[in-house]
Amino acid sequence: MKDTVSVSTQIGEQTLTIETGLLARQAAGAVVVRYGDTMVFSAVTVADPREGIDYFPLQVEYREKYYAGGRFPGGYFKREARPSEKEILTARLTDRPIRPLFPDGYRNDVQVNNTLFSTDAVIDPDFLSVVAASAALHISEIPFMGPIAAVRVGRVDGEFVINPTNEQREKGDLDLLYSGTSERFLMMEGGADEIPEEDFLAAMKFGHDFVVKIIELQAELRSKLGLPVKEIVDGDPCDMSLLDAARSIGAEKLSEILLIKGKIERQTAVSELKDSLKEELAAQFPDMTPEDFRAMFDVFEIETVRNNVLNNGKRPDGRAFDQVRSLAAQVGIIPRAHGSAVFARGETQSLGVVTLGTMTDAQELDALTGGPSEKKFMLHYNFPPYSVGEVGRLGSTGRREIGHGALAERALLPVIPEDYNYTIRVVSEITDSNGSSSMASICVGTLALMDAGVPIKTPVAGISCGLFTSPDMEKQVMITDILGTEDHCGDMDFKVGGTRKGITGFQVDLKIRGLTWDIVEQALERTRVARHEILD
Repeated sequence: MKDTVSVSTQIGEQTLTIETGLLARQAAGAVVVRYGDTMVFSAVTVADPREGIDYFPLQVEYREKYYAGGRFPGGYFKREARPSEKEILTARLTDRPIRPLFPDGYRNDVQVNNTLFSTDAVIDPDFLSVVAASAALHISEIPFMGPIAAVRVGRVDGEFVINPTNEQREKGDLDLLYSGTSERFLMMEGGADEIPEEDFLAAMKFGHDFVVKIIELQAELRSKLGLPVKEIVDGDPCDMSLLDAARSIGAEKLSEILLIKGKIERQTAVSELKDSLKEELAAQFPDMTPEDFRAMFDVFEIETVRNNVLNNGKRPDGRAFDQVRSLAAQVGIIPRAHGSAVFARGETQSLGVVTLGTMTDAQELDALTGGPSEKKFMLHYNFPPYSVGEVGRLGSTGRREIGHGALAERALLPVIPEDYNYTIRVVSEITDSNGSSSMASICVGTLALMDAGVPIKTPVAGISCGLFTSPDMEKQVMITDILGTEDHCGDMDFKVGGTRKGITGFQVDLKIRGLTWDIVEQALERTRVARHEILD
């Protein structure tokens, strides 16, 4: 295009081009990423911090325009409306690898708006959304500690394929979306047909080589624009004088409270300490606002949990680092359902319900970017507020619920016989939650499917492991089967579903800026051992 600056490199069978300068000139950064005839546009904007904000308000959106494929939207109004499930899932996988790469204490509103401009219906553009977001952030002056990149890795006839076509994905036994920095692992998501852990690790390393090439391309683009190297420094996560005062008053007491085994009892004791601490600090700091205290106490609680794990060797519920919580299960719970089960792991519990239908009950897909036009197996995940003992609004399905359902669905799909002549809907109702509810959905889904008489090839189980690291990364503690508190206070949520033979579904969320390969390998082995324990 005219009036643009662009850079290109060969990635697999296609040329990947990133260009900027023509569109969205008032945005903080804007790029178009092209791969073949597929184009994804990204514009990023930033605003000053809002008063009272004590978190990082990052918003990532992804939309697919029907004109991208030369089609009209359906419906009476003939225009795009609310985002589809696929658009929501793409926005989520774009968000996860970029979120950890902003400085601590950064509170500016940042919005990433990604749009599919063109699709050749040959490849899925989701990995391009990650590349476009990173490139737009990298050429802006927003303090983003990138660039990063993402690729899709498939395996067809035993050979790894970079950015496989939709047809190759159908034939292959691996569908991995991998994201990383130039040196470290950042994110993975996807499904596989019982792939062994060693092959899975090799697939990620295969993809990483191409990630590095795309990262170098983004650095070249910023250099071509004549922009200097960014210098980014972490800020304070809260008012440090408040935190120091809180430590001197209640560090020992909070440490003891956070080792109470029961979730409700622990939360009650924390709330009582929080109220008394707020009263004492208000006398010392008369200008302290509710937001100041809330931000400080969150940091105080997180650092105390981390200290208990890293320095005292103690988890909140007293388990060993590699110990799975107690397991319980029942089947045949609901008399008129085709299949039902309850699965509990510690204080996390899911009710799974299976409904069987005819082939006409299959879900139709718009397939704008190619791929299947219908879905005969679906898993829906619901997370009501009572599952965590709270009062909350019951509205439309949230992004998190859609994401967790998709993860559990991917993990179970490979064991559904391809010639099974029924449409299957599994619903996972989370009735109690204290960490790893998506993995509980995989387990309860297996039980409910068997109760419904679906001839699955083999049982599937899911487990998550977490990670705590010291600021200098010298101390590292990996834990199996994480609690909600450990998820909130830790650095990693490494979720893997699979059978005895291998991996079927996976997803990773990080709060730190990447993992080394030895940690990834250790996490895969941890989840394998725990998965086999659950299957036993």
